[in-house]
Order: sequence, then structure tokens, then C-alpha cells
Amino acid sequence: MRTKIILFALLLTGFVSTAQQDAQYTHYMYNTINVNPAYAGSRGVLSIFGLHRTQWVGLDGAPVTNSASANFPISGTNLGAGISFVNDRIGPTSEYIASIDLSYTIRTSETYKLSFGVKGSANIFELDRTKLNPEDNNDPLLQNLRNNFSPNIGAGVYLHSDKLYFGVSVPSFFETKRFDDNTFAVNKERMNYYIIGGYVFDLSSSLKFKPAFLSKIIEGAPLQLDVSGNFLIYDKFTLGAAWRWDAAMSFMAGFQITDGLYIGYGYDLETTKLRRYNSGSHEIFLRFELFKKQERVVSPRFF
Repeated sequence: MRTKIILFALLLTGFVSTAQQDAQYTHYMYNTINVNPAYAGSRGVLSIFGLHRTQWVGLDGAPVTNSASANFPISGTNLGAGISFVNDRIGPTSEYIASIDLSYTIRTSETYKLSFGVKGSANIFELDRTKLNPEDNNDPLLQNLRNNFSPNIGAGVYLHSDKLYFGVSVPSFFETKRFDDNTFAVNKERMNYYIIGGYVFDLSSSLKFKPAFLSKIIEGAPLQLDVSGNFLIYDKFTLGAAWRWDAAMSFMAGFQITDGLYIGYGYDLETTKLRRYNSGSHEIFLRFELFKKQERVVSPRFF
């Protein structure tokens, strides 16, 4: 136990001293609204999404993320809108983010659409002092730690068709410091740059294959690259795997329960030295979509 606590303390120290990253998702291809506001309304229906992620199971203070969102097209316009909520906990810190997204879509051809999006968010960052074990409880740096609130804005572009999607985004433009007194900062939040893309290949009438990727670039942090491949079988079952560069291997499965309800699960197996201290990461999500009575789903969207 002592080894786990020391290991995590070192991990957390490196985490907060360089750059605060946004929450990490294995199912980024279904949770695009959290990283790119231009995605809002792109599915053409009211889409409600909920996700729970438990990372590095067995490691004290490991990250836990809960996310919920809804997005939809605004009837009779080229606009889309969305709202999302994220709670990300790691060690003694908790972050709460509420966002509103607005997109505008233009048709560039009979096949492709190009969407532009803006995001406005409100962020509350908490540090629970009761979970700390400082050498000096009277340290003046620890006496005035209060919950921090900060607003932010972001933007993105998203090119998409029934087969392809590609997006570039920055969810938060403003860089902020938490509990900063000009000499000491518990947490630094920097800009996260996202590039995301994927393509659906029809291998047969009953089998589709979708390779996808997500790249996240942050100043002061290693490049994160996720590459995945998913098979959709009979428009019902999804099976796939993913690789996170120098971090983890993932296995994914999903089932289209009804035309409007989809459930997915992912398991991450750490490939770094951290694998000795945890039993992997679990992620589960539900997506519910509300169709109009006159609409008929010929083939579920694979992203």
C-alpha cells in the first residue's frame, strides 16, 4: 500500500507541475462533443450520451471521470446546439465543467458538410485538503486554498459525411492557474489541441470497418495519440481494439439494443510500468437518440 501511495504521489506531482490535461476517453469517437463543439447536431437527431470511466483500478487516488451530454440540430436552420457536464477526479482534486456548444454547418458538396463550432464553459476546481498529508499543516501556502472558478471559450471545425469525419479543435483557449500566488500553483491548465478523424469501409453488406484516430497536443506534456479499429457486424455488434501511444492497449465492444439505444464498454491494459500497480481501466457508456416518428434508421451511424 505504501508503495502505491508513493508511486501515485510522484505521478500526481508530475501531473500538476507541468500541464493539466482534459479528461481521457477510450471511446473518443462517440464522445466527440466534449472535445469539438462543431460536432453539435451533426448526427441529425437529439443525441444523449452518458459515460463512466474508472482508470487504473487498484491504485489509490486514480482518475475517475463521469460525463453526460446532449446535442441536437435546430430545426429549420443550419445550427446545432449542445450541453455537456464533466466531473474528473484524481487524487485530492476534483474538476467540474459545464459547457454549452453552438455549431453552424454548410454543405460543401452532395457528400460532405463542414461545421464550425464555439464552446463556452464554466470550470470549478477543488482541492480537498483532508486528503493531503503535508509535513507542516501550518504551511501558509496551504491556508488559503479555496475552490477556483474560471470561465473559458473554445472552438473547432468538423468535416463529415456518412463515411468520413475529420476535426480540429481547442476546447479551452484561456490558460489558467489554480491556487496561484505568483510563486506556487497547485494546478496549471493549458490549451489542449485535438485532431480527430475516421473512415468507414463497407467490407460487405453485413460488415463495416472503421479505423479512427485522436491526437492531443499540450505544451509541457507528451504527445498523446490514440489509434483504433472497430468492426460493425450486422449493424448491431461492435468489436474493436485501440492503442494509445506509449500508454495502453484497449479492447472495445458495443451493442445496438434498439434503433435509438446503444451501449458500449472498453477495457484499457496499461503498457507502462504502472501496469504493476493496477488492474487496468474500465469505461462504459450509453447513447440514446430520439427520432421523429417519420424518420427511419436505415443504417446506424458508426460515429
